[in-house]
Amino acid sequence: MSESELSSKYVLQTVGFDARFPNTNQTRNCFQNYTDYFKCIAAKGEEFAACKQFKKAYNSLCPNEWIGRWDEQREAGTFPASLEP
Repeated sequence: MSESELSSKYVLQTVGFDARFPNTNQTRNCFQNYTDYFKCIAAKGEEFAACKQFKKAYNSLCPNEWIGRWDEQREAGTFPASLEP
């Protein structure tokens, strides 16, 4: 693929500023967006626009290893936070 084909196929964006997390360490921001996403889909469904924004944010901020571990914990019922809306 040429560079122009790749640039038209993929749009790279970073997560915008969140005033709740003003410091450079974004670990808490990552975790909060992950839990907010699952709370949101439990309350509103996966197609709700705000839920999609949470998912984009945690996919951008969180290492894939963390997401995989948290997904396993959710499935096993051992996730350390409540995901009830």
